[in-house]
Amino acid sequence: MILFPAIDLIAGKVVRLERGDRAHMKVYSDDPASMARSFAEQGASWVHVVDLSAALEEDEDARAANTAAIKAICAVEGLSVDIGGGVRSLARIDELAALGCKRIALGTVLVREPGFAEVAARGFGELLVADVAARDGEIKVNGWREGVSRSVEDVVGELSSLGFKHLVFTDIARDGMQTGIDVEAYRRVASIAGFPVVASGGISSLDDIRALAAAGEDVIEGAITGRAIYEGVFSLTDALAAARGGEA
Repeated sequence: MILFPAIDLIAGKVVRLERGDRAHMKVYSDDPASMARSFAEQGASWVHVVDLSAALEEDEDARAANTAAIKAICAVEGLSVDIGGGVRSLARIDELAALGCKRIALGTVLVREPGFAEVAARGFGELLVADVAARDGEIKVNGWREGVSRSVEDVVGELSSLGFKHLVFTDIARDGMQTGIDVEAYRRVASIAGFPVVASGGISSLDDIRALAAAGEDVIEGAITGRAIYEGVFSLTDALAAARGGEA
């Protein structure tokens, strides 16, 4: 199982939000590339980066600072970058791929513009990741601020039929809260998708990571964790060992 330490960016700073709420933000670092380098030195092979300034449609300066940070993170040797947040055009996909991102997640645009989703999937294939977030079974978009009255089953099934092969599923109610994970929810999503998913939201212990790894490679491709690492609940080194099915 791939363990993705998370770097959430706002205006070039590493932050974490509670349940995606901009009003509840904690800043962890002013140097995202240094953070990414530290992750690589501890053994991470991937990092999950979220451009929150783009997702939340912040001003041009904030978004430019994030793009500069993403470029610097992509330059970290030995680390592959999975990027998401506010990717809503083919031009932005091209830009992020040119920066060196190895996976690019699409969220809101997949739900709002299914025609775009089909074109993107056909043109970019394995580079793309479907980023699906839900609260109480209802899909949320636009930085998780808006509901679309569509179910997880409906959206995931549609994206699978379009040819997406990577999917991050976020349980919004648990994101940034360290409340633990719901393995069965990911099992359901993987069953609908027809391929393993990346789990996001709520990891609060090494046992959560072990439980995801134990679900099997046909259910869980990877897991994203951020706040628990930043706040010292467990080390990245121990989390990587747990993801491999070993003891920390």
